[in-house]
Amino acid sequence: MHFGLSEEQKLIVETTRAFVENELYPHEREVERTGELRRELIDELKAKAIAAGLYAANMPADVGGAGLDTVSWLLYEKELGRANYALHWTCVARPSNILLAGTPEQREKYLFPCIRGEKWDCLAMTEPGAGSDLRGMKATAVQDGSDWVLNGTKHFISHADIADFAICFMASGEEDSPRGKRKKITAFFVDKGTKGFSVRDGYSNVSHRGYTNSILEFDDCRLPASQVLGEVHKGFEVANSWLGATRLQVGATCLGRAERALSHAIEYAAQRRQFGQQIGKFQGVSFKLADMATELKAADLMVFEAGWKYDQGTVTDQDMAMAKLKATEMLAFVADEAIQIHGGMGLMDDLPLERIWRDARVERIWEGTSEIQRHIISRALLRPFGA
Repeated sequence: MHFGLSEEQKLIVETTRAFVENELYPHEREVERTGELRRELIDELKAKAIAAGLYAANMPADVGGAGLDTVSWLLYEKELGRANYALHWTCVARPSNILLAGTPEQREKYLFPCIRGEKWDCLAMTEPGAGSDLRGMKATAVQDGSDWVLNGTKHFISHADIADFAICFMASGEEDSPRGKRKKITAFFVDKGTKGFSVRDGYSNVSHRGYTNSILEFDDCRLPASQVLGEVHKGFEVANSWLGATRLQVGATCLGRAERALSHAIEYAAQRRQFGQQIGKFQGVSFKLADMATELKAADLMVFEAGWKYDQGTVTDQDMAMAKLKATEMLAFVADEAIQIHGGMGLMDDLPLERIWRDARVERIWEGTSEIQRHIISRALLRPFGA
């Protein structure tokens, strides 16, 4: 593995960082204080992101994206991760890779408009009673002639309020397994405005202000068979094939925020004077900086090694689980220590630290909790012994 960046990768980092600092940072305070992302601001920044070639850059070149390899994509995600989440996720959207699993007709209707910035997608899996245990979902899809009828509830569905359609995973039957009956899952495209499909406000969230979550309700929502994404009863296969790298995406955005927090801590430790010297010269502060930098370096190496292995076709679930676990827990540590170094000022909203600290909390929950990542890792370690 080569640890240096190519000239193209350096350009990706420089271009994305410049966009984040010049176009996104100036609007962070507004979004943080209001908890809202104005549609006019979304449209303005989206147009700038498209002009800069940053919009939908996660997509392959043959469908209109940037065609980035995984390492380059993670570098891009890391830079975007420095900013308020709602700003970079909504205004510099990265459509879900699962859209690539669609038929040619579905690509025309859903994928290409998302890449052009004409539509937004959202992904609906989680339910009030089914989070980590997706096989426990209760929302159903029942075949009725050539149609499917959907019933049930999804919640914690990110930015569903502005999405034009949802990709919904529903229990569509049962099958036998060594542990008894288990749900079969099918994925569907559900357009906003479809009869029997409603979106209502979700919950107030301590993390990622302006980045909304919604509750989706299905009441005898009838869909034609053409709205099935992938094969019937093969929803998990579709998800596993196209959503595998999302844990690395979470890890990469955590790296960006941790770098920003550390840079503030270093600058403050070098400038702030107490008892006749810079506080960075006191061991109590200097050792914090050393530990923060070391943990960040370790997480950085793990995320990008997993990304490199993804491109080589050798990445494992264990690799991605380790990277996600390390990066998210590292961010929590770095954000907390950065605030401690700043003292009371660290908790004031004059600096981004209290926001980074709040936002860090959700990263250990979504895209698989830290406990789920540890389960994946330990299962891989014990598998050779039949455990």
